[in-house]
Amino acid sequence: MLLQIALRKKASALTAVVTAAAIALLPLPAAQAQQKGPPVLRDTETEQLLREYTRPILRAAGLEKQNIQMVIINDGSFNAFVADGRRIFVNYGAILQSETPNQIIGVLAHETGHLAGGHLSKLREQLASAQTQMIIAMLLGAGAIAAGSARGGNAGNNGLANAGAAAIAGPQEMIRRTLLSYQRQQEENADRAGVKFLTATQQSPKGMYETFKRFTSESLFAARGADPYLQSHPMPAERVASLQEFASSSPYWDKKDDPALQLRHDMVRAKISAFMERPETVYRRYPQTNDSLPARYARAISTYLHGDLRSALAQVDALIQVQPNNPYFYVVRGQALLESGKPAEAIPALRKAVALSSNSPLIEMLLGQALVGTDNKAYTDDAVRILRAAVAREPEAPLGYTQLAMAYGRKGDYAEADLASAQAAYLRGDNKTARELATRAKTRFAVGTPGWVKADDIVAAKPPRN
Repeated sequence: MLLQIALRKKASALTAVVTAAAIALLPLPAAQAQQKGPPVLRDTETEQLLREYTRPILRAAGLEKQNIQMVIINDGSFNAFVADGRRIFVNYGAILQSETPNQIIGVLAHETGHLAGGHLSKLREQLASAQTQMIIAMLLGAGAIAAGSARGGNAGNNGLANAGAAAIAGPQEMIRRTLLSYQRQQEENADRAGVKFLTATQQSPKGMYETFKRFTSESLFAARGADPYLQSHPMPAERVASLQEFASSSPYWDKKDDPALQLRHDMVRAKISAFMERPETVYRRYPQTNDSLPARYARAISTYLHGDLRSALAQVDALIQVQPNNPYFYVVRGQALLESGKPAEAIPALRKAVALSSNSPLIEMLLGQALVGTDNKAYTDDAVRILRAAVAREPEAPLGYTQLAMAYGRKGDYAEADLASAQAAYLRGDNKTARELATRAKTRFAVGTPGWVKADDIVAAKPPRN
């Protein structure tokens, strides 16, 4: 189950100079991902695995109680980054390209090092300082240029104007170099912190070293098309050599990943490949001659995505026979039926998946969608109950509110239907529609009731500044 969900824009405007510096320093999702589809992917199986990867590391870093969230970005390049103090962003490409759990765990340990070191707030301080210096330099330089222009176009005055231009360009280059040097220092500190956390949790830092060594090798090629991880995490050879020196001294350097964890990692990589890559690519990765569970998983998903429902169901049923308590096999079965226009047939598999996953809210939303999709009013109350529980625990997923609005509409509860529709629109970033629906919902609720208050909050909410 890979659900694509758009993030609402929350970035504040900066001056042009400081924005350019921030783009050079802070890893950002590639524009290509924004062109091809929504930037965020949601999948219970993948998110659960990433949480298990990061939980011991966050505990070792003293961040266990900070409710750090894992966010999967819809981008096939290798990238992971922190952009605030409460989320670690990981491109699906980083998971797909990590051959072992230890390789992606090492990257997550490095990113945790940035969080534990407070590097984001410190970088903001550096950028604020740089902004002040830039403004001073630009004002002084502009003054010199204006003075040269005012005195006429002779050689001496041209020299004054040129000096003014140099007064602008010189400090900019110095500040840029200072910021890049500061970033390199942060990266080295995050390396050391990551190794420390891995050692504290009795895990090998070899995966981190292997990944960073790979990017050092790639830096030998032209920058055009370079991976964003390389651009945002500079990998000079001396940094990787230093990482190898202190990482290889870990008593867990040669420790291997647990085979059961490796299998789960391979299953997630197979799922990502099936959902995100072309079928011919999937079958090259996982040919029919490969009878492993991950290969069969990838082929089953790819088969249903490309229209052969009967064959896909047969393949999924064979997987269920091997692992009858794997909730994600039932999710694939239910999703295949649901997306093939058979919601009633999807319900048993999705109910089983909900039970086996301890009521995962994303899977509950799929079950609610199936219940609503049957057009059977007998399922309406059940759908409302399940969807309300799901959005209470997963309040930022538009799918849940969209299906809840349909369920309420079927019950004739138009106040709640309008409110749920408004919440879905707001989460999608469609603020105009959200306000219109919330305004209408307010007229249907009694003033001061919880529904009226929620609708009023949406009406009063200011759209995020770009």
